[in-house]
Amino acid sequence: MEIRGGPERQTRIIPAEAQAMNRVLGLPSVIAYGLASMGLLAVFTIYGTGVKLSDGHLPAAYIIALAAMLLTAHSYARMAWAVPKSGSAYVYSRLSFGPYVGFFIGWTMLLGYIFLPMVNFLLTGLYLNTLFTSIPPWIFTLTSIILVGILSIVGVTWVGKLNIALAVAGTAIVVVFAVLAFTHAQHLSAESLIAPITPEAGSLGTVMAAAAVLSFAFLGFDGVSNLAEETKKPRQNIPRAIMLSTLIIGILFFTVAWAGSQLYPNWRELTNLDAAGTEMMQKIGGPILATVFLAIYVFGTTLCGTAAQMSVSRVLYTMGRDGVLPSFLSRLHPRFKTPYVAALLVSALSLLALVLTLDQSVYMINFGALVAFAAVNLAAFKYFWIDQKKRGLRALFSFLLAPLAGFAFIAYLWSSLEWFSYLVGAIWVVLGLGILAFQTRGFTKTPPPLNIDA
Repeated sequence: MEIRGGPERQTRIIPAEAQAMNRVLGLPSVIAYGLASMGLLAVFTIYGTGVKLSDGHLPAAYIIALAAMLLTAHSYARMAWAVPKSGSAYVYSRLSFGPYVGFFIGWTMLLGYIFLPMVNFLLTGLYLNTLFTSIPPWIFTLTSIILVGILSIVGVTWVGKLNIALAVAGTAIVVVFAVLAFTHAQHLSAESLIAPITPEAGSLGTVMAAAAVLSFAFLGFDGVSNLAEETKKPRQNIPRAIMLSTLIIGILFFTVAWAGSQLYPNWRELTNLDAAGTEMMQKIGGPILATVFLAIYVFGTTLCGTAAQMSVSRVLYTMGRDGVLPSFLSRLHPRFKTPYVAALLVSALSLLALVLTLDQSVYMINFGALVAFAAVNLAAFKYFWIDQKKRGLRALFSFLLAPLAGFAFIAYLWSSLEWFSYLVGAIWVVLGLGILAFQTRGFTKTPPPLNIDA
């Protein structure tokens, strides 16, 4: 056994076979998990908002958002290579900055992770209510909470198969939409194809502002890192899955935005921006395509909630195993080898979806997610550039320029948060301070060393 780090930040390297969870996931399953986490068809939900904010330059805004989020995804990928362990930003921050900073980053990240499933449960209820108007939305919301709770305990193998099915179906609906949209475009030309991608200099600020908002659509790729202890060859597959899932989802988002810009060159002709995705489906495929789209969308929303719940349960499991949260959270199901206690706790907390609004849940998510993203960028910079002293042209980009540029963009996104997000975040941090004080007996007891796979 090897110990790395000083007395304030020890890292214990343990053999991979000592891990209790089963390594059953290959690269395709982990990529599909990343796509499900980000919401494969979310681009249709926010199409109206995005095209209005960008003043018709939605494809350009997605290119900027993708490039910016790939910087943070790169930091996650590098840290996932260095630390092939569940826990994501909590583990990476703890490795780079010590146990106390790691706890606060992990605790703040939990704020976003806990509420992310709730958003999907709420969306499931709202969308199914449009199909079955006689049934109240809360019935569908409660049903999805129970279903996701079962899926998150049964294990990643079943969920992995469902995610692959979603990836195939979601990609198919995007391809069908794009082909039909270009086919139905009335004024298709080289100029119409280029215009949405090349905004004029005077509108660049508008496109940048839209890109900042659209960046939140990429939240979820970080959840891939939480499957490190259930993935085969995690040092290779987790970093690849993080980058590939982010790139693929960005390409799909861009494709929908570009095709939509040809279907509606003048975005103001859309009659209902809140339901722009459904409106475009109706125009090119009638009620049949719209119904198929809605069915796949609800399927995807459920799996997005499952992916989010799996992520947060594994962060709770890791923090419980490390002793910074109650140890009962680290219990694994004897048959499925999943953190079932943590999953049940998340399901119980998800019942708040029955009383919260969609906007309130989103406020909670953004604060925690941005804190985690910022921390991982800084962790990658410190661990590789400062601690490991990596140098050279490749290291200059990977461990200095990319993490700092990613951090700068995340800091820019902070300016778009509502005051309510800061208030909730501050209250959550104070609560975490109390928990850490209790766990460390008034900060007199250092949290145990960090265990990492060899």
